[in-house]
Amino acid sequence: MSRHVAIVTDSTAYLPPRTMERHGITSVPLTVVLGDQALEDGTEISARSLAQALQKRRPVTTSRPSPETFAATYREVAESGATGIVSLHLSSEFSGTYDAAVLAARDAPVPVRVLDTGMVAMALGFCALAAAESAEAGGTVDDAVTAAEKRAAGTSAHFYVDTLDYLRRGGRIGAAQALLGSALAVKPLLQLHDGRIELLEKVRTSSKAIARLEEIVADRAGTAQVDIAVHHLAAPERASALADRLRARVPGLVELHVSEVGAVIGAHTGPGLLAAVVSPR
Repeated sequence: MSRHVAIVTDSTAYLPPRTMERHGITSVPLTVVLGDQALEDGTEISARSLAQALQKRRPVTTSRPSPETFAATYREVAESGATGIVSLHLSSEFSGTYDAAVLAARDAPVPVRVLDTGMVAMALGFCALAAAESAEAGGTVDDAVTAAEKRAAGTSAHFYVDTLDYLRRGGRIGAAQALLGSALAVKPLLQLHDGRIELLEKVRTSSKAIARLEEIVADRAGTAQVDIAVHHLAAPERASALADRLRARVPGLVELHVSEVGAVIGAHTGPGLLAAVVSPR
């Protein structure tokens, strides 16, 4: 971690633990409420347990970190030697995490810039990495924010879900869009746009939807130098196969991350999720 600028994000960034350690990035966990149990995302509930609970139709909700949790994190980071903090979080359209961070930042012992990236999963993770790399190079808080914003502006996220029911239940997609996506048993492809989830295309079968997802990602990547992340929930074979095809198809691929999403995102997408994030260097 830079002794001058520290980077904080939240558990929905799904950065590999070794990457976070190498760059000194601190993560604040969201919470998954399973029945009457409140569990920390990423540490107290696994994606597999979450998928099993969803398949059994057990009630699952999620909640933001408290301002007090953020305040404690900012104090710890400041005590470690940081003189400024950049705190980057998932889209405020999905969660109150950004608002909680803003409240905590007001009384932090060092200046804190809180950024609503409009992203989630590794789309957020790539923004945090860009900010960390700027800080490591001696950049200021403003430099790190600019690096994150630039990365966010070029990053796109597309994903396939078996059903829109989970997104509808969690209020992450409108009832009309969910109904449209379910009509005639079509399979939905979605995208992040302006921090929201939008229905992009309707495809007749899951195999055609995944093929179309691959085509969209390859077109988006073009010949530029890009990083790509492939996410899934309870669909490791799908994710591995898509990653292999993208390795062969994207000439400018620099890094490719493959991971299962955590419980917070999984609670709103359901098992069978397959997502791809494209982030130009």
